Amino acid sequence: MKRTTISLIAVATALAAVTGFATLSAPDGTESTRGDLALPLPVERSSQLCPAPSSSELAETRYTSFTPAREKGEGQTEGAEADSAELRPSAAVLADTDAAPAKGGKKKDGDKASGAAKKPAPDKAVVVVKEPGKPVSAEADGGEAPALVGTATGSLAPGWTTQQTTSIPAGSGRGLLGVSCTAPDTDFWFPGASLAEGRQDYVHLTNPDESGAVADIEVYGKDGVLGSTLSEGITVPAGSSVPVLLSTLTADKADDVTVHVTTRTGRVGAVVRAADEAEGSDWLAASADPDGTAVLPGIPSDATSVHLVAFAPGDDDAELKVQLASPTGTITPAGHETLHVKSGMTATVDLADVTKNEAGSLILGPAEKGRATPVVAALRVVRGKGEKKEIAFIPAAAPVGERATAADNRAKGSILSLIAPGKAAEVRVTASAGTEAGAQAVKTYSVKAGTTLAIVPPVPAGLKGSYAVTVETLSGGPVHASRTLEIADNGVPMFTVQTLPDDRGTVVVPEAEQDLSVLDD
Repeated sequence: MKRTTISLIAVATALAAVTGFATLSAPDGTESTRGDLALPLPVERSSQLCPAPSSSELAETRYTSFTPAREKGEGQTEGAEADSAELRPSAAVLADTDAAPAKGGKKKDGDKASGAAKKPAPDKAVVVVKEPGKPVSAEADGGEAPALVGTATGSLAPGWTTQQTTSIPAGSGRGLLGVSCTAPDTDFWFPGASLAEGRQDYVHLTNPDESGAVADIEVYGKDGVLGSTLSEGITVPAGSSVPVLLSTLTADKADDVTVHVTTRTGRVGAVVRAADEAEGSDWLAASADPDGTAVLPGIPSDATSVHLVAFAPGDDDAELKVQLASPTGTITPAGHETLHVKSGMTATVDLADVTKNEAGSLILGPAEKGRATPVVAALRVVRGKGEKKEIAFIPAAAPVGERATAADNRAKGSILSLIAPGKAAEVRVTASAGTEAGAQAVKTYSVKAGTTLAIVPPVPAGLKGSYAVTVETLSGGPVHASRTLEIADNGVPMFTVQTLPDDRGTVVVPEAEQDLSVLDD
């Protein structure tokens, strides 16, 4: 047999494995052996990465993990992996760049002066989800909690979501820090980071795989890329997490920067931990992928300062129209009608208290029709005044799509923001059972075009513990969403905001036909 024939047989065999030649279960429960199915099927495996919460001994961290229950009739391929979903400690590693504080500065909470690997924590699962529709939680106190690496399979994989929430009552890392544990990827944008005096930002890189990853970090200020000698070829060992202190990558100072993380080999989860001496700390999650329109949902009604940071990663400048979607309609902030973003440069605008005691969302779009230039963006939001201030970040968010979840909600202090930037939409909000007790609650909402609807999500009857909120788009145009969690502490309005992008819980099986003619000589 010719070598080409052998190769084609191998290709045909591989295609059969991924295009549906094997028996599939259709949504109505019937089986089909046809190769022409084009159905959205639940994913059978998903991964999550949670960064090390804090090095503060005062830190109190709660993990809440949840997989939404599938509706009756949703299909799954035959022979799917056994059901499991758990997060285990990574082998925490401190990069050499983490060993030194910012030039001329002193070490603060979060600094550790060791380039050696820490001894990994025992290989015991920290969080284990046992069934869809029932959230679970776990807690960790102090500054030794490691990063977590997790995998979900079978019925627990579609929509699996974990929230890491850390409360630090005092110190330079003070604040309520929340982050949705991320899926591994190869490309991340973080507008809104900083190299300012009084700010200390770490880029946390976590590698879930069994082989090492190599990452590059580029930092862009208002005049372009900043000079750097240590940002290329950062090794992230297999199953490990590396925090990189941003100020050690460049001697330049800048109040606002955009951080770009890419990998040369392998995949990582990436997130920025930002700490401000005066305004507290929080996690800065990656912006949605570069796009001509950016939606930043869920500015709190009592925000005292809203600061926009945008970046155009392509070759063209972006001329953006700035709009605020209020509860009653879309308006243009006075004096900030447009924002010019030069290619490869970070642009900013201080919007002050733009919401005027009404919840809102920001929409960035092309100032001229037909001239859309992809951008990434994020907001730095401050609540409170004087010494009782707290910060949080709102990156540009992808639409909710079919379904998205915020895992950690409390009986009090949760606000869900829904925005329909184009057409009106109808959404279903499901509050799960509680981690300890409570019955599921469901409610449907209508979101008017061009408005932000801020609601207290349904609370499970008899709730004990925390619960998950799942948003599903039922009809109408795209909906973007975020969840704000508020926990006041000694008069400080501590809060954190997480966006709710589509959980990618399903995958469309492409149509295919078996054609053995390709095997002919």
